[in-house]
Amino acid sequence: MRVLGVDPGLTRCGVGVVEGVAGRPLTMLGVGVVRTPADAELGDRLVAVEQGIEAWLDEYSPGYVAVERVFAQHNVRTVMGTAQASAIAMLCAARRGIPVALHTPSEVKAAVTGSGRAEKAQVGAMVTRLLRLDAPPKPADAADALALAICHIWRAPAQNRLQQAVAAHRTSGAPRTPGTPRTSGATGTSGTAAAPGASAAPRTSGASRAPRTLKGRTA
Repeated sequence: MRVLGVDPGLTRCGVGVVEGVAGRPLTMLGVGVVRTPADAELGDRLVAVEQGIEAWLDEYSPGYVAVERVFAQHNVRTVMGTAQASAIAMLCAARRGIPVALHTPSEVKAAVTGSGRAEKAQVGAMVTRLLRLDAPPKPADAADALALAICHIWRAPAQNRLQQAVAAHRTSGAPRTPGTPRTSGATGTSGTAAAPGASAAPRTSGASRAPRTLKGRTA
């Protein structure tokens, strides 16, 4: 499985590609940051983010794209820019038919470090260890992108099993097609439903009893 992780942002959009499967050593194929000038027009910055992500998709051809799920923050301007960059990443992936997964920061931290409240330094250290790197990727946005990719590789099998279980449950609980006779419960000795309008067969359990006689008398 090859995953492109995207830590969205307008000024710095972290990107990282990780390949591997859950339970085995992972390999980093590339890591970097798509940058845009803070003084540029918003439209131009969004175009730059799009072009940067498209270049990474062209070079590495990932099978999945993992994007950090945006949460509301006190700084509205910051969260708006993050949401816009996130939408660009999802658009680029969807245009190519690449599945997109969204992971919350807590999910990523828990998957990589074991704690959903881990600091950025802890995330960077664990990413370095898991990918067998010489040093933590810089800036932190790049390390976060790799952490997103790692998180998806490890969580994808469980998510797939859950989706399959939900799909199977929906299929087994599908409503009966109108006009189809019910087969549960026998309505006769042959197990087939009685024809409409037919009278029910009389009970046949037990043979008919002969007139009761008493000793020395006739009934």
